Amino acid sequence: MGAMTIAEAWPPAGRPFTVTELDRMPDDGRRYELVDGALVVSPRPVKAHQEVTAALLVLLRQECPPDLRAFHEPAVQLSPRTELDPDIVVIRAQHLPGAKVTQPPRLVVEVRSPRTALIDLNVKKTAYERFGVESYWIVVPDVGQPELIVFELHKGRYEQIAHVTGDEPFRAEKPFRLDVVPARLVAGLLPD
Repeated sequence: MGAMTIAEAWPPAGRPFTVTELDRMPDDGRRYELVDGALVVSPRPVKAHQEVTAALLVLLRQECPPDLRAFHEPAVQLSPRTELDPDIVVIRAQHLPGAKVTQPPRLVVEVRSPRTALIDLNVKKTAYERFGVESYWIVVPDVGQPELIVFELHKGRYEQIAHVTGDEPFRAEKPFRLDVVPARLVAGLLPD
């Protein structure tokens, strides 16, 4: 059996996408995500984005307690009609089995690109909030002015608890103690 095309994976007319159709999308170099039945397609991240993601993932893994695990780009299924591929998640070790993350992660991190800024700050933030993700971080990998924006769930709603730039450190308490300095995440990268 050959690779499936997008047309073959598409649901019947008038019906929203489900995770079942999303799972049939071709591996064609694009990132396919699903939000409330609407397909969100974006190009795969550029190398600078991947470098920043890797730097933060290493930092998270070094400090991660034994009952938690940090992963790069796992599929997080929030419902039968919503599935996202965040850049990094921290989940409880007991939620490891299975191909997808189906329980709310302790932390979700998105490394923002110009193409995804509005989706990360609005659509994904709302979806993660509804799903019960305790902490949501957005990293802005601008070499000249790197940023980290931190949201934490309080009474079912996200509140911004930090916005640090450059060499300013952020002392995370959730999901575990960790110091993050935006400038260190972009160290060695060249400006676009």
